[in-house]
Amino acid sequence: MASGAAGRRYAKALFSLARETDRVNEVREELTRLGKLLGGNTELRAVLFQPLHPASERRAVLRAVCDAVGAGPLLRNFQSFLVDQRRLVDWEEIEAEYGRLADAAAGLTQARVISAAPLSPEQLERLQHALERKSGGRVQLALEVDPTLVGGVVAQVGDLVYDGSLRTQLRQLRASLARG
Repeated sequence: MASGAAGRRYAKALFSLARETDRVNEVREELTRLGKLLGGNTELRAVLFQPLHPASERRAVLRAVCDAVGAGPLLRNFQSFLVDQRRLVDWEEIEAEYGRLADAAAGLTQARVISAAPLSPEQLERLQHALERKSGGRVQLALEVDPTLVGGVVAQVGDLVYDGSLRTQLRQLRASLARG
């Protein structure tokens, strides 16, 4: 099974369990704290993600890590299960997919917005309202600045990309003039 598909499947299982116990947000916060700890410590990742270390040793380390981030029993048991299934390597995909599932359950869509320069609060508000009208739901913006856009904004909501960048408009104009 491809790693991404496995990660999504495990995330769906965790999300289902969290929803049954009405702990979706708490588990998401625990996942985020654990992800930050794992992301910032290469030695810890090496111990947990490489099967060179016995599963019992990795479980013991994971218990200590879960204690450090204040993880509840659901996430502790889930992490232990991942060690047993040798799927802890799918951690990043599990964390990302769980976040997408939690957002979808809350009616929230993530939008990636790239602008040529930082946007003012008024521009952000207008953009968010426009994207919410287009998507039909609440939208949370993840902002990036890319000066190579020259001007304008590119917004990605799910699989849709709205490209209002000056760079793209100039390319289209160049192609149109080249065609005659």
